[in-house]
Amino acid sequence: MAEVLLFHHAHGLTSGVRDFAEQLVDAGHVVHTPDLYDGRVYDTLTEGLGYAESVGFGEILERGATAADGLPDEIVLAGFSLGVLPAQQLAQTRPGVRGALLFHSCVPTSEFGDGWPAGVPVQVHGMDGDPFFVDEGDLDAARELVASTADAELFLYPGTEHLFADSSLPSYDEEAARLLTERVVRFLHDIR
Repeated sequence: MAEVLLFHHAHGLTSGVRDFAEQLVDAGHVVHTPDLYDGRVYDTLTEGLGYAESVGFGEILERGATAADGLPDEIVLAGFSLGVLPAQQLAQTRPGVRGALLFHSCVPTSEFGDGWPAGVPVQVHGMDGDPFFVDEGDLDAARELVASTADAELFLYPGTEHLFADSSLPSYDEEAARLLTERVVRFLHDIR
């Protein structure tokens, strides 16, 4: 059993994020899904990003760090898009982390330190035609992470959707989400 701290994307803690967490619970893991938006859920990505910008991305990172307080050091950090920011920051700075799962986003490791910590396996998942993932530098950051880290994997899925693994959004891609979930369950099983 792995213990996972899963951060939601810019729409907020949607039913699709909760459903994904439940799939991991059904596979035998403990999953925490903190609400970084204090109950707000937005219909559009633009509205959700607007909220994140209004409170500040530093505040989102701080809320993520607070959510990790009291949890065991030996957790797996995971995040969808915006949620990758606190997940990646904690994975790079919190001692004892067992792994990281970065969905739809990846930032250069230099944002949170001197590189990826040794012994912390990581997976990055994104669509090969997603303009947010490809055109805004996330794919480049993911490739750099994989090139510089022994236990890092990048999974690209065919398509152009950004949040393809959230079943509550129009961008949901059932086949890609199924494959992502299988890979994540295998990852969690391997690092128990």
